[in-house]
Amino acid sequence: MSARSRAARRDTGGESATAGAAAFLPARRSLAALRKAAQDCRGCALHARATQAVFGEGRRGARIMLVGEQPGDDEDHEGRPFVGPAGRVLDAALRAAGIDRADCYVSNTVKHFKWQPRGKRRMHSKPNAAEQRACRPWLDAELEQIRPELLVCLGATAAQALLGRGVRVTVDHGRALPSALAKHAIATIHPSSVLRQPDADARERARRQLTDDLRAAAALLRG
Repeated sequence: MSARSRAARRDTGGESATAGAAAFLPARRSLAALRKAAQDCRGCALHARATQAVFGEGRRGARIMLVGEQPGDDEDHEGRPFVGPAGRVLDAALRAAGIDRADCYVSNTVKHFKWQPRGKRRMHSKPNAAEQRACRPWLDAELEQIRPELLVCLGATAAQALLGRGVRVTVDHGRALPSALAKHAIATIHPSSVLRQPDADARERARRQLTDDLRAAAALLRG
């Protein structure tokens, strides 16, 4: 058994939930190499129930990097981030804020879809702290490749993972936050939270907040 395989072992007949992704990163780093290697990651147990790893998407050198929590059901099937209903909400908010998604790199803190069955549906389940830590090497490698000027954290999971446990999106959204990861950083709600609002008025308020926060992010780039 190779050292890589041993690093990925888990206590019960397979891979460790806490081994982490570091052993699976390629020796030569590029976005293409990282994306390919992520498909073989067994650094936590989430891979076992996911269709595939969903790596980030966008060009190297993008000025803006948007990071959410994890892929959803549509993303798990298609293998691309933010292509489901939440992705459509994000796309609309980016357009309204004057940001071209083609100028962004979009990713998640966790690369495999964590879910629980509800009838015939697969429902999102929040990744725990150990799963987020296990997957962090992939995100760090993406940040190293992209070196964004502006980091936008979508939702509390991404904001606290990247900007610190003290960040509260309900309080801190839409304003510049300190970060060693990018020149500018900002937090806002996750697009999926728009869809979870109880009625049309609440959804419209959430859409407006997301759009306004993205406008504030764009203003940071303009200086």
